[in-house]
Amino acid sequence: MTRIQFIERDGKREFAIMPIEIFERLATLVEDAEDVALFDAAKATDDGFRVPAAVANAILDGDSALKAWREHRGLTQEALAAQAGISKAYLCQIETGKREGSVKTLRALAKALSVALDDLRP
Repeated sequence: MTRIQFIERDGKREFAIMPIEIFERLATLVEDAEDVALFDAAKATDDGFRVPAAVANAILDGDSALKAWREHRGLTQEALAAQAGISKAYLCQIETGKREGSVKTLRALAKALSVALDDLRP
């Protein structure tokens, strides 16, 4: 049953009347094509950065983003502090929220952890 009727206006086809089975198949194909287009658009803007589940879960459980990333990277406070050029005590205070790190310090920490500065913010 593939008979399609056309309604013309001024000698040009303007509307098509089709059996519902054909319409439903076409609607599915259009939806699939839209899904592919959305996926392609998302893929084109993907920067490749992902937050590992361990980091996300640690943050959701109350750890600071800094501590979560440090532990994910397998660094001790001493090692990270040395890489960032700060004291272990200062790093500990930033991780526990007792002090806010300066932008310069947070940039150094982000660089040492290979993350963006914004990834260390609460």
